[in-house]
Amino acid sequence: MTDTQIFEPDGRAIPYAVEGSGPAVVLIPALGLNISYLGALAHSVAQEDFRVVRIGSRRPSGDADAVASMHDLAQDVVDVMAHLGVDHAWVGGHAFGGSVARAVALDHHDMVNGVMLLGVEGAEATEFTAVPERIRDAEVERLQRSAREAAGAVPALAASVPVLVIQGTEDEITPPANGEQLQVSAPDRVSVVRIEGGGHLFPATHVGATSWAIEDYLDWD
Repeated sequence: MTDTQIFEPDGRAIPYAVEGSGPAVVLIPALGLNISYLGALAHSVAQEDFRVVRIGSRRPSGDADAVASMHDLAQDVVDVMAHLGVDHAWVGGHAFGGSVARAVALDHHDMVNGVMLLGVEGAEATEFTAVPERIRDAEVERLQRSAREAAGAVPALAASVPVLVIQGTEDEITPPANGEQLQVSAPDRVSVVRIEGGGHLFPATHVGATSWAIEDYLDWD
């Protein structure tokens, strides 16, 4: 596993970790979670000749900084990518992180080869309360909530960008029905892979199956 580093453009403290070499894959964590729980998945994907970059949300320095938009969070992602010399990548995320990935594709279309959604957020947000403390990031949760509430809806899919949905069959927070509905809305470019028995934290609990789904699709792509 690689250590978390902090990139501070314009005073924004954005945590990230990078591992491997090859085509770039970006992973963004879910609401209120840090990037550590995606470490095993990142390591597994990196072993298959990908450069995997995990990017978290900026750290608010005070109450005045605890407000952001989805566009702001998308900008944080591309700023870290630029810092690392990554000019294009598959950009993905877990639940809320996937919504940020969708915003990146909308705002920075030329930097996104495709979008990867590890669980698809629906119109109505369902809260996940069974979070192990070691992966919780309460410091950024208020900022993330403000971004989601200000947006009013999950970001749309960017035109012509392929989308890989990976979803746990037992996920009650981002249920499989959300991914299926998304595929119906754009069957020509949304592919769905199901992780049997996977709950909401399937990217951490079902690393092998999730990693294989990513590797298999991107090798084909």
